[in-house]
Amino acid sequence: MKRIERQGLWLGFAGVAIFALTLPMTRLAVGTPDAPLMSGAFIALGRAAVAALLSVAFLLATRAPWPRRQDWLPLLVTSAGVVFGFPLFTSVAMRYVEAVHASVIVGVLPLATALVGALLHRQRPSPGFWACAALGTLLVVAFALLRSGQGLRLHVADLLLLAAMACAAVGYAYGGRLAQTMRAEHVICWALVIAAPVTVPLAWWTQPQSPVPGSAWAAFAYVAVFSMWIGFFAWYRGLALGGTVRVSQVQLVQPFLSMLFAVPLLGERLDAVTLGFGVAVIATVFVGRRMPVRAAAAPMRPPLLSPSTEQR
Repeated sequence: MKRIERQGLWLGFAGVAIFALTLPMTRLAVGTPDAPLMSGAFIALGRAAVAALLSVAFLLATRAPWPRRQDWLPLLVTSAGVVFGFPLFTSVAMRYVEAVHASVIVGVLPLATALVGALLHRQRPSPGFWACAALGTLLVVAFALLRSGQGLRLHVADLLLLAAMACAAVGYAYGGRLAQTMRAEHVICWALVIAAPVTVPLAWWTQPQSPVPGSAWAAFAYVAVFSMWIGFFAWYRGLALGGTVRVSQVQLVQPFLSMLFAVPLLGERLDAVTLGFGVAVIATVFVGRRMPVRAAAAPMRPPLLSPSTEQR
């Protein structure tokens, strides 16, 4: 493996390690249906608002150039996926499911990110790759149905988590692509600044009206500073260096890390069924990673983006 690809994998792992605490911390901040703390809307919008303010300071301090005209639309797509979609869907869902349960759903994210990345780069995954993607998705849906307590109906929280995975996959793939022509730190900063006219006033409007424990505020601070900001510095740089399809598979460890963090932080129980499904989902991703992904016979320019020189 080339040194630059190895560096990308290590940076990707650093980002994943930071992201692994997102679900447990979100659960700690929102509380439970019987003892609600912060609203899911406030956590999603508030974390983006705090990170946007940090981003403005960072962009000014590093004298970041304005994005090129052709970068604005991909930045909007990135913002929609990782600033709005993923945080909002997960923050609402985490009040109704445990972090260990949600961690299994996250197991489908590596293949989802790889699939979006393959399409974005006009690559052709093999039939085996698609088969692994389908099997991993079926395992996630089967687990959600088994634990929903509603027979063959998915709990609405599971649907929200699946929607969050789709948003994250799109946001990761487009952000990783942008990081090839922009500084990785600037990608997430601009995505947050673009969203600030919406996130800042709505965060103020949805802030808690009753006292909230310090532990909930500490959890909120983590998802705002680390999950929504610093983690992306390493993650997008890793995707740019190692390639989205390859580095996305580092997310294999995220469900396990999230489960392990949830046990001491939240006092949740890691049972054999949950662990078994988590291992099975990760196994499908591990096999899928080994399936060939070929470049298209006639390479085409990636959608929404055009070649350019690197901005630094």
